[in-house]
Amino acid sequence: MIPMNLKEYNGYQSYDYLTANKDYKKYELDDDLERVPPFSLDLTEEQEANLKEIFTKHPVVSLRDHGFIVPEKSEDILPYCGELHTAFHYEGIAKSGMDVMFENFMDGITIITSKNGLKWDDVIYMLGMRYADIQKQDTVFIASSYKDLQQAKQKKKVAVLPSLETANILENEVNRVDILYGLGIRCMGITYNESNTLGTGLAEKNDGGLTNFGRRVVERMNQLGMIIDISHCSDKTSIDVIELSQDPVFITHAGARALWNTPRMKPDYVLEACAEKGGVIGICAAPNTTLTKRSSEHTIESVMEHFEYIKNLVGIDHVGLGPDTFYGDHVALQNAFDDILRISDSHSGESFEDSAYVKGLENPTEAMKNMVGWLIKNDYTKSDIKKAVGWNAMKIMKSILKD
Repeated sequence: MIPMNLKEYNGYQSYDYLTANKDYKKYELDDDLERVPPFSLDLTEEQEANLKEIFTKHPVVSLRDHGFIVPEKSEDILPYCGELHTAFHYEGIAKSGMDVMFENFMDGITIITSKNGLKWDDVIYMLGMRYADIQKQDTVFIASSYKDLQQAKQKKKVAVLPSLETANILENEVNRVDILYGLGIRCMGITYNESNTLGTGLAEKNDGGLTNFGRRVVERMNQLGMIIDISHCSDKTSIDVIELSQDPVFITHAGARALWNTPRMKPDYVLEACAEKGGVIGICAAPNTTLTKRSSEHTIESVMEHFEYIKNLVGIDHVGLGPDTFYGDHVALQNAFDDILRISDSHSGESFEDSAYVKGLENPTEAMKNMVGWLIKNDYTKSDIKKAVGWNAMKIMKSILKD
């Protein structure tokens, strides 16, 4: 696939300004951009040209991806995530073709002060250290407004929109929403797989919906201009948030439960309610999530089957791309954090054999290009492609983010 929409990269690797094994502990990382067999969509020259045009002329928005790099040895994953210094793959992101990336910096696996993560101190430490590293490189920049997002192509950089997977860290302090906003957070999930003080997570057996405190948080996020994400909320919590919020709501990375009956996927009525409120649904490609009955393994074909189903259900104006990929062995990281984050519970309800990775969507460097290439190969119009690739999300962000 021909290079396109390349971003600046000067060879910097995370914490080059420090001395490894003196200022921080160095781990061997699984950072090879070709760690799995190469994948090709076998596009024609004309299709390749169309792909380049989309990436060159229109905003390319990933509603969820990560620059995070997994350690090479699986036994290093938990101790590595307990360190302040975890690496970001600036070279890979520079080659991804993305203009805007919703990035939560893997806050769910940051276990610096708590064995279970998702705590206030962990997130503040993680944000501060990541921001310090970002200040030393030229590939990405922190975006805080819609105007910032618009400048990504001109700057030849990736606009990172700081996000959080879940609002667990608020505990019962609504003013922490403002503090997070002041620290650059522009998108936040309401819950993760388990319940918190805001509402019910998607892995719970009993669905109590949004709490009174959760309602206060939704209202505060609306007041501030912070994007609300319900990807990991229970069904009732999702509906409660959609109905209460004055702004459209994002499902940044999910799929259709009608195709794959697990809690991690969203039922039709939640997808429809999100769209009716003006929201956008990003299609996820994290391993062993957006599977379908047609495929015995997780590939780009099963992921895009979810895309087509949701597009047909709610319309092209309400779909986007949220691959949720990073660098290294995604499945090994899922296994390491399974008990802490209840990942198996979120994938329950269907029988399947684990796929080691998602063919065609293994990391951010190839994910967005191949998803867009798939749309081109399957005869989507340029108008529909540019909507799904970025304009749908940009339209909503323009209405929510405050310049």
